[in-house]
Amino acid sequence: MLNMLTLLQEAMSTGQGLAIGLAIVGGGLSVLGAGIGIGLIGGRMTEAMARQPEEAQTIQTAAIVLAVFIEGVALFGLVIAGFIRGI
Repeated sequence: MLNMLTLLQEAMSTGQGLAIGLAIVGGGLSVLGAGIGIGLIGGRMTEAMARQPEEAQTIQTAAIVLAVFIEGVALFGLVIAGFIRGI
């Protein structure tokens, strides 16, 4: 956290503060969205497995695939935020 604040303070002196600030916020929102999405998948997977225990393996496999897709989108958001920041 302190590293981000130092980076933002440094960027404000060079005139790129807004771009870096928005990149940091965008990266944070990307990670937050992924966390919420994976949490919802896990909760719904647990409910589905409780209702149909015989289909637990199929449900678990589908949930893992969906979680991987969500992580990919979150990583893509972080990469775009990094490009905006100028890494």
